[in-house]
Amino acid sequence: MISEFISLYIKLFFLLTPFFVLTVFLSMTEDMDIHAQRKMAMRTALAVLVISLTLYYAGNPIFSTLGITLDGFRVGAGSLLFLSAVSLVSGKRSAPEAEEDSDPAVVPLAIPITVGPATIGTLLILGASMKDSGNHLFGAAALVAASFTVGLLLFSGAAVKRIIGRMGLSVLTKITGLVLSAMAAQIVFTGVKNFLS
Repeated sequence: MISEFISLYIKLFFLLTPFFVLTVFLSMTEDMDIHAQRKMAMRTALAVLVISLTLYYAGNPIFSTLGITLDGFRVGAGSLLFLSAVSLVSGKRSAPEAEEDSDPAVVPLAIPITVGPATIGTLLILGASMKDSGNHLFGAAALVAASFTVGLLLFSGAAVKRIIGRMGLSVLTKITGLVLSAMAAQIVFTGVKNFLS
């Protein structure tokens, strides 16, 4: 049980692309003092948690309303996740500009940088594939832990940057892309296998 929780937690942590998010966060807050940076980090983590949990529990209602099968959505969302992974590995993923009338902790940091289209699709699939309330709570707990870890990473972003530097962040972002590509392949293969069987 513990090993399954840790496995799911690690997958969700990488799904939230924490090191790319940290790179964008540091560039957006470089003119802020440490207290303002940490307030922004806490607001971002809270927004990520609320958005992620909402999507996690919205999977079944959305699929039943739209008449989309879970396996069909797996193929589409997995393909989207793979494209996101390629952009991370190639270093071509760019961050959208903050809107003047919005809180940058929510838009663009929480959504779409942390919870982008590929992450949204994967969270919908994860929530819909949980068969009972116990598994739902298990997944939700892993999601809360992953969101908290991302928030902790942003909270101590300045210290992390000093320790590993921009080059280290770049390498970790590319590794995240590789992990996501493997997750994407697994999601697509599961969808195709179930669809054909």
